[in-house]
Amino acid sequence: MHGPWFVGWLLVALCAATGAYCLLQMRGEPPGPGRRIAGAEALMGWGMAAMAVPSTVLDPRPWGPPAFAAVFAVAAVRALLPVRRGTGPLGHHLHHAVGALAMVYMALAMMTGGTGGHHHTARMAPGRMAVGVPPLTGVLLLYFAVYVVRSGWRLVPMTDGTVDGVGAGPPGAARSRRPELRHACRLSMGIGMCAMLLTL
Repeated sequence: MHGPWFVGWLLVALCAATGAYCLLQMRGEPPGPGRRIAGAEALMGWGMAAMAVPSTVLDPRPWGPPAFAAVFAVAAVRALLPVRRGTGPLGHHLHHAVGALAMVYMALAMMTGGTGGHHHTARMAPGRMAVGVPPLTGVLLLYFAVYVVRSGWRLVPMTDGTVDGVGAGPPGAARSRRPELRHACRLSMGIGMCAMLLTL
């Protein structure tokens, strides 16, 4: 990524905290779609945190980018399998597939980027894209920007203690099952994804 090193560390902290919360949530879920969704979100959070670590501290090349690409390609396939079978919430599975494929895209950019820069994700000459075409980055940015706005909008009514249809319980429920915290984590990861895509 381009940008000051402290932006990278802020992303690391945000994504790692989100991944840790999702792991906690996964432990509190019974076996089923809810646990799989929490696991996918934990993987996304920790993967984003790992990719955002400043390269002055840890440069994963040459082995890191192919490993990231392989892991998230498998995650994308796993996210799409329930869609094919018609099980679980369709929207969440499709979103996880898009997020995993975006991570594959950024990992491929890391593989072909230059050696300089403050962060892992590719550093490239002006006007040059490492993989794909520039519109793909724009489409992903638009998708995650809309997702961030939508997640923030869904979070607003929860501030009065009410619970929506996908919520797990009232304000007294366990923290790992509070719906407003789930939406806050999804909002955080959406913001993090936008920040990472902007640095391509």
